[in-house]
Amino acid sequence: MIYHSIRFTIKPGVTPQEKAAVVAKMREQFAAIPAVKAHVVGPDFGGKYEYGAVLVIEDIEGYADYMNHPAHLELDRVGLPFVDEFMSSDITDDPDPEIGEKIAEVHRSRFENVPDIADLISGLASYTGSAAPGKHGN
Repeated sequence: MIYHSIRFTIKPGVTPQEKAAVVAKMREQFAAIPAVKAHVVGPDFGGKYEYGAVLVIEDIEGYADYMNHPAHLELDRVGLPFVDEFMSSDITDDPDPEIGEKIAEVHRSRFENVPDIADLISGLASYTGSAAPGKHGN
């Protein structure tokens, strides 16, 4: 299993209604992606981030399906313009010693093949996570 986690802050000036709409859209879109077996989206406590999500995905094939699913791409296009700082991480019990590189490759391939998403990510105030375009940080 892969537990994909994201945490983020919202740009100053975004209204409470806009924030609520982004969180609602996340819940809706994650539920529409077959590779996502379970998910939670909500306020993030215990750090600088305002919101977060954890998604449960069975394997690397499902992870690639999730990252490239039209619902996820739409969510990025709708939600990332409201995001200031973003981080992602993955925890897995997959015994493959190359699973970390495979996860990073899913991100690299996605950013290469979907340049508007790479541009949105690169435009964030800060991003840490697997293979961020131009900003590698784990």
